[in-house]
Amino acid sequence: MSVGGWRPARISSATAATSTARVLRVAIDDWPGSRPGQHVDVRLTAEDGYQAVRSYSLGSYGAAHEIELAIDEVPDGEVSPYLVHDAQPGDELEIKGPLGGYFVWEPGGAEPVQLIAGGSGIVPLMAMARAATDAGAAASVRLLYSVRRPEDAIYRDELDGWVGRGGVGTTWAYTRGGPDGWPGSVGRLDAERIAAAAWPADRAPIVFVCGSTGFVETVADALVALGHDPSRIRTERFGGA
Repeated sequence: MSVGGWRPARISSATAATSTARVLRVAIDDWPGSRPGQHVDVRLTAEDGYQAVRSYSLGSYGAAHEIELAIDEVPDGEVSPYLVHDAQPGDELEIKGPLGGYFVWEPGGAEPVQLIAGGSGIVPLMAMARAATDAGAAASVRLLYSVRRPEDAIYRDELDGWVGRGGVGTTWAYTRGGPDGWPGSVGRLDAERIAAAAWPADRAPIVFVCGSTGFVETVADALVALGHDPSRIRTERFGGA
């Protein structure tokens, strides 16, 4: 884990990811690099001096002097609506981090890895999936991604583009509506759907779960019911702002 103080940063690009989410690339001159799964604190300062600080997961990893944040708008939030709708390339902000040493994974081990994301919980898991794909270790990693509808999926194009190209395989779970011709069921994840998509418990995978509190608790309980060792289930909950 590397923290340090606040570092000046500048938005280098902003790309719509869904109707409520945007991917920001942020340049930081002295960025020390990050591990897959870490997060940062973002500080914004208004012209009158008012400051707001929020934590966001990194979709990127590694030593490049540019990080990636994928931010989903919280309608009543104070910071996320600005970052999703108003912030522009060239705008300045401050970054502290990278932060976190528990919800982190890097290629190199022999154990299978299961990633389970709900909504914008995909962001830190995307950094892990990218690391696995870049390292040629995607075969040992599975991703189960639950979203309301196909158009709500952050990183959908990249995940679909990995199919047949050595990237981490994604199993989609839709809670409100699937794409045309979707052959699977629609609804919240349950033990049966997790068992069908995830590494089985007898393979002793390490499991990373990220999403809302309700999502994480439901998935973690289902994993334990399926026989997964609780000590091998790592969870991260996100809150809106």
